[in-house]
Amino acid sequence: MKYKRNERIGALAFILTNNPNKIFTYSYFTEKLDAAKSTISEDIVIVKELIEKLDSGSIMTIPGASGGVKYIPKLSAEEEKEFLCEISEKLSNPERIIVGKFVFMTDLIYSPDITDRIGKIFASRFTDEDIDYVVTIETKGIPMASMTAKALNRPLVVIRKEIKITEGATVNIKYMSKSTGTIQSLSLSRNSMKENSRVLVIDDFMRGGGTIDGIKSIMKEFKSEVVGIGVLISKCSDELKETNKVKSLLELKEIDDDKNILKIVPSE
Repeated sequence: MKYKRNERIGALAFILTNNPNKIFTYSYFTEKLDAAKSTISEDIVIVKELIEKLDSGSIMTIPGASGGVKYIPKLSAEEEKEFLCEISEKLSNPERIIVGKFVFMTDLIYSPDITDRIGKIFASRFTDEDIDYVVTIETKGIPMASMTAKALNRPLVVIRKEIKITEGATVNIKYMSKSTGTIQSLSLSRNSMKENSRVLVIDDFMRGGGTIDGIKSIMKEFKSEVVGIGVLISKCSDELKETNKVKSLLELKEIDDDKNILKIVPSE
């Protein structure tokens, strides 16, 4: 079946944007769209220009025998700023303050539309880090980490707080939670990831950094390196964030349940 140019361009845009960071060979498209390689190359140039005009990502071509083309997603600077301001405003509602001076945000971080955009933002922040796995802790970080993993086209690894018999052989560690002052446990199946990997950690909140220390400890058992940490909201020092390579989207500036004050702003 022969396709017209506008049909090929539509198909190329659809396939690439629905499979972010996945490399497609030119042979794949020539067979699927029944067109010459030179024709597909011209069509990809048009798709590339369109994506760049819309400021919704970029199309990268990879030279060589094993090369091809892939789509790298992102939000435009204007869209990202507007989105983070909108989320900040919603989260700054004092009614979201819960016991222990924590912020209720489950309704937002379990919204597919919101987590999809969060995932694209995190992916764009760490796209140059050559990541092998996206890692998170159950349960609230899973939706954001899943969307980040999709945007980066990398596997998702979930660290559990309790040992599961269905996980097989596991690595287990204990760490001190600096926000609650209690001893916490982390467990990860030996089959979850390969050793000597580069991992990106995604979490919903960072205060004292105890959880991050726990994740780093369990990654050491896999001889793996944490090359970046993305958190939705942080309330910690700049030094702590810089030392741990943390990039937060929002910052908790003030929380006072007595005075009914909650202030969350986009990170600079």
